[in-house]
Amino acid sequence: MSTSNYLLRLYQKCQRFPAGKRIFSALFARKAPYFASIRPLITELEPNFCELTFKKRKAVHNHIGTVHAIALCNGLEMAMGAVAEASIPKHLRWIPKGMQVNYTAKADSDIRITANTSPDDWKPGDLDVKVEGFRADGTSVISGFITIYISEKPTS
Repeated sequence: MSTSNYLLRLYQKCQRFPAGKRIFSALFARKAPYFASIRPLITELEPNFCELTFKKRKAVHNHIGTVHAIALCNGLEMAMGAVAEASIPKHLRWIPKGMQVNYTAKADSDIRITANTSPDDWKPGDLDVKVEGFRADGTSVISGFITIYISEKPTS
């Protein structure tokens, strides 16, 4: 698969190495250093879809020993950012505007996060990126959307 998108090119280039997904995830997490706090692994990235995972470990626990809500939101935001960067047409730009989530079950295992959009969504205005997090047994633990504002890039 050949692409002109810089992030997808980097993702594909990293896949040539044995630890390619880990390398790519670390590089992407450097864009916003707080992403690294959950030690994410981007397992799939393509236009309009991203999946990442992170382990349930003490550093992401809350007071009852489950994955903290902010760690979950951190994963949602990283997946959304990867989808936005991998999908947005070159003449547009984006910025986060808001987040609405529902916590639907205890996050008591490793976590899998997804973010997705439709190819037709990428036009100026608000875009709600669907985000969701799952336990190891497939149960949804958090779901919602992150609203991003899309605008034309300046011409000069």
